[in-house]
Amino acid sequence: MTGTDVLLLALGAVAVGAAALVVTTRHIVRAGLYLVVCLGAVAGLYLVLTAELVAWVQVLIYVGAVVVLLLFAVMLTRAPIGAATDLDRPGWPAALIGGGAGLGLAALFVDAYRWSRVELPDAGTADRLGAAVFGSWVLPFEVLSVLLLSALIGAIVLSRPDVGAQAEQPERAGRAGPGEPAGQAGPGGRG
Repeated sequence: MTGTDVLLLALGAVAVGAAALVVTTRHIVRAGLYLVVCLGAVAGLYLVLTAELVAWVQVLIYVGAVVVLLLFAVMLTRAPIGAATDLDRPGWPAALIGGGAGLGLAALFVDAYRWSRVELPDAGTADRLGAAVFGSWVLPFEVLSVLLLSALIGAIVLSRPDVGAQAEQPERAGRAGPGEPAGQAGPGGRG
């Protein structure tokens, strides 16, 4: 076992441990921070595999943008930041499904590859990766950007309770309260 293998195993353990903490914690902000650790460990895995460009894209897009968007959405929607006990459910169904999916994937990989060595293609360059991404994958990137923008706009709209209240104010302005003359609509005397 080489040093690279040990580093891959350590980063993989950090990524899996942080991912488990993301889905088991009761604090949503802590879940976002554990997600940063998990995605950072995945970027470290890319660095060990000599895919520097993909590692930095992972850091910039996922850690730098998606997690920040998640934390801003939490703050904008005024979600409870502390521990949420209303979402507690038994954990054994999730553990059973996750364990079954993991064992199924492991059996699939062992059956497909056995212990044979797989020849890898030449390492990709930034030029080849850019040509592939912006050639055949440009439409999914644009759709994803529109989806993230609509999610951010939706979070802002949901976080503003005064948007629905403005529509009710002109209706109340024309009505007179009890004991008030019909020309006066309220304490200000405007009518």
